[in-house]
Amino acid sequence: MPPHLSLLDRPAQSAAARPAKVTTRALGAGLALALLATVVWSGSFVTARALHDSVPPVQHAFWRWIIATAAVAPFGARAVWRQRALIRRHFGYVTLAALLGVTIYNTLVNQAGLTTSAGNMGMIMAASPVLMALYERLGGARLGARRVTGTLLACAGVVLLVSKGSLSPDLAPGDLWVVAAALAFGSYSALLRRRPAELGGVTFLFATFVLGTLMLLPAYLASLTLQGGFTPSTATIAPLLYVGVVSSALAFFAWNKAIAHIGPARAGAVYYLQPVCVALLSYAVLGESMTWARLGCMALILTGVVLASLTRPAPARVASSAE
Repeated sequence: MPPHLSLLDRPAQSAAARPAKVTTRALGAGLALALLATVVWSGSFVTARALHDSVPPVQHAFWRWIIATAAVAPFGARAVWRQRALIRRHFGYVTLAALLGVTIYNTLVNQAGLTTSAGNMGMIMAASPVLMALYERLGGARLGARRVTGTLLACAGVVLLVSKGSLSPDLAPGDLWVVAAALAFGSYSALLRRRPAELGGVTFLFATFVLGTLMLLPAYLASLTLQGGFTPSTATIAPLLYVGVVSSALAFFAWNKAIAHIGPARAGAVYYLQPVCVALLSYAVLGESMTWARLGCMALILTGVVLASLTRPAPARVASSAE
């Protein structure tokens, strides 16, 4: 087995990988950054659904990351050149992070947008924090009864929201694509905790954007050959600029830094707010339905998020943060 395939099971190699106490200041900053990323990403599900009949999923993902790479290049290119030897040393780790977080995750979300609603995408993606918490627990972190209870409450709200209260929910093919996307994103988020402390945040971001885009290139060329290109217009370019600059460059930097501050389990608790944000956005922008049952499930999710994320921090050192 290649070395990079066992990274999630490998003992922590850096300060960012070791469980650490979180100060009140770091907790507040981490929660704010996680919330910023979550709210911004919610718009991605709306754009994925809005572009489903005009931009093929792989082309949507490819141009998203081309734009994101261009947005980060003024800050990241020089940083990558300075730390090129370090990137070569940790190339397996950076490549795996790029594959999960860039190449696979958003491509699967765009594919899901062909056959399921934006609301469903946001709700199912909220399963990924369960995987984040599981990885953190396997890494030796103690989650605590309050965080576990909050996570279970939020998860129950998501399950009820997706299943509409049925024990045998009728899932569309797109729902299954989102399940796969949730697994990829949860694994990516857990992997961030293993980022070598000496590898700068902007360096890591730009390197993963470049590598992830390069790994998408063969699929993009195949899509272009088989499906043809899309017609550039305000209706296609504006959403791509949003997902490229705001939802990729800004949100990924905020999310990576949030995990450096508070770890994937706490950041994952905030991520449960995503189905609430997506449901509200899809209602306002796409006209998707909003019912009292859905509002009740949102209230359950919000309660779980507050319980899981606002645990009292101990006065100790802050975990190493992204640069």
